Amino acid sequence: MKPLDFNTTEAPGNNDSISVKDIAAHCNSYKGADAKRSIFQLVSTLALFLIACSLMVYSINISYWLTLFLTIPAAGLLTRLFIFQHDCGHGSFFNSKKANDWTGRFLGLLTVTPYDFWRRAHNKHHATSGDLDRRSIGGIDTVTVREYQALSKWQQLMYRTYRNPLVLLIFGTPFYVLVLQRLPLNQATNFYENYQTLPKSSIWKSIMLMNASIVIVYSALASVIGLGPLLAVYLPILVVTSWIGGWLFYIQHQFEDTYWEKNDNWNIQEAALLGSSYYALPKILQWFTGNIGLHHIHHLCSKIPNYKLQECMDAKPELETINKLTLHQSLDCVHLKLWDEQKEQMISFGQIKNTES
Repeated sequence: MKPLDFNTTEAPGNNDSISVKDIAAHCNSYKGADAKRSIFQLVSTLALFLIACSLMVYSINISYWLTLFLTIPAAGLLTRLFIFQHDCGHGSFFNSKKANDWTGRFLGLLTVTPYDFWRRAHNKHHATSGDLDRRSIGGIDTVTVREYQALSKWQQLMYRTYRNPLVLLIFGTPFYVLVLQRLPLNQATNFYENYQTLPKSSIWKSIMLMNASIVIVYSALASVIGLGPLLAVYLPILVVTSWIGGWLFYIQHQFEDTYWEKNDNWNIQEAALLGSSYYALPKILQWFTGNIGLHHIHHLCSKIPNYKLQECMDAKPELETINKLTLHQSLDCVHLKLWDEQKEQMISFGQIKNTES
């Protein structure tokens, strides 16, 4: 992908000239929450989630296989609730900052995610996505072919291990959600201390208050239904939700024709539009994932609430042609591990030799 002019560019897979500025202006017109729609989404999804959890508790006495089967819709609903929390972090779920923050903190109890720290980390991701000189927390570690070739054999092995789907997605996402998010001293918090975007005291406050809240709330639940049933029901939900969320985050930026540029050539709007995918999911999966598959629109204007993303795209058909990935096509992205600066594409480890010729 070559550097783009700010005013016009060519959408991947389409010969029509598209104006980045025009698309950005179109997306900006969809900013702003509709409180009635947000409240309806929140109440209805919470109700369905609580029903699913109750059925899982009840099903333990029938068959734990049935309980595990019910984990799938329950995890889908928790994923949807996480998208609401995500919208709160962007200030798009409600027009009131206080309403966003307290809703986000409440939902953080369900997703076991410290809202205030996560919000700042995620917004940092939006501010640096696609910038090779500011690869940071909030994204999946990605190195260029040249950087990879300069690593020692041991470092290459470590990177290969990290990028293995079993490590990165199957093990890594639940480990991050359940363990690393409980620790105020980890790579993520060190990053924010270094960049002075979040004081150490705020990091501790956000994470430790969430930990304390989790202990209080889930201890109360355990006293009612028992610790065993609570763990048997909620741990699988959290694990499956983390797998869904981890995969979505992976596929949103780790695709062949994504966008990476050195800071001198980097443009935040180009990075948002061309470095984020349009994950065209079946409607039922799009509902469970809160339209987050329309990620190029979301990155271009994070103030659009999830329920307006489809409307925004429908009103601008050009958006359907940019970085579109179907569910089947997305599976091929698992093999992409490195950014090839010459080809301006993500490539697999097996393709490295072709870059040397």
